[in-house]
Amino acid sequence: MPPYELLIGLRYTRAKRRNHFISFISVTSMAGIALGVMALIVVMSVMNGFQTELRSRILGVASHMEITGPGGRLDDWPALAAEVGRHPEVRGMAPFVSGQALLAAGGETKGALVRGLSPAEEGKVAEFAEKMREGRLEDLRAGEFGIILGADLARSLGVFPGDKVAVIAPQGVVTPAGMLPRIKQFTLVGVFRMGMHEYDAGLALIHLEDAGKLYRLGDSVSGLRVKLADLERAPWVLRELARTLTGEYYLSDWTMSHTSFFQAVQIEKRMMFIILTLIVAVAAFNIVSTLVMAVTDKQADIAILRTLGAGPGSIMTIFMIQGSLIGVIGAVAGVAAGVLLSINIETVVPLLERAIGIDLFPADVYYISELPSRLDWGDVGWIGGVALILAFLATLYPSWRAARVQPAEALRYE
Repeated sequence: MPPYELLIGLRYTRAKRRNHFISFISVTSMAGIALGVMALIVVMSVMNGFQTELRSRILGVASHMEITGPGGRLDDWPALAAEVGRHPEVRGMAPFVSGQALLAAGGETKGALVRGLSPAEEGKVAEFAEKMREGRLEDLRAGEFGIILGADLARSLGVFPGDKVAVIAPQGVVTPAGMLPRIKQFTLVGVFRMGMHEYDAGLALIHLEDAGKLYRLGDSVSGLRVKLADLERAPWVLRELARTLTGEYYLSDWTMSHTSFFQAVQIEKRMMFIILTLIVAVAAFNIVSTLVMAVTDKQADIAILRTLGAGPGSIMTIFMIQGSLIGVIGAVAGVAAGVLLSINIETVVPLLERAIGIDLFPADVYYISELPSRLDWGDVGWIGGVALILAFLATLYPSWRAARVQPAEALRYE
């Protein structure tokens, strides 16, 4: 049979009080805890989603690791690729040529990063093939001078597959008339969309051999892109390769080239957790007001229990159960609502945007133009646990006051 403290505490929670204001504050406390917990879960899920989506999109274009030579030129890349490929954590490699250029079509001119790649090898380190909206990556053929543009870049130039695009390389040609820019006509053969404005509006792809001719590299390349079995181990693999590779190379990994993005997301996630936890704390400590008034309202009951033999510890336990139940109900409701909203956030946000007629995440402002969400059950556990602990702590002072009620004083005016 349950102890009488539990039975009385539950009875006080369920019973219809004479003072309805106490009931109102109890409901308000539950709702506050539920809303705070729900907000915390949704925000943490969205931050997790941003972190995962940002990493996925960046590494879908970039690579886990890059190896370049002095002056941005790598002459012995086949031998280097064979040496790097012997590392047990390397899963794929692809050579690349990279350079800045101006793209011109009609009356429009845009600056872009031009990347020369091998269509047969690129799939080992990047995801361009899966992100093509028009054409195929294999449409880039050596000697045909085809080009693939990001969707926003193609739109800003006003070009479609089959149109001509002039690529103006910064390396000039010395003539008797002076330095002239190098201009080559390319044919647009495809369009990709990575979902990141930085790449969709500023990246152009051409064949590796065509890039070598454009930038006068011959058979050399700018560097070697490497994909690893575990991207989190990139810094360790980089240090191991730096010790074992023979020759002068510059090695970098994704944590070096994009660390500011991921650090910013991580810091924002921590700060949002702290800020929103304060909302839960405010709601939890409303329980203090509820219990203080409940203790005042129940002084006669406390006195009777004391005269029947209940000790101060039992009285304290009764009111701790009553207050903790408010926290438990609020936390459970908040967790349920937060999990439900986090799972469906990608459906809810578009509905909200259509209802208010505002694009909440324009692609030209944010790296990610849609709201991602990834529910982490570890975060859910932490948030629910913090809410319950705060609710429990809020019961201590009022319960201690109830335990100090003296029967004679309480019954004097009854």
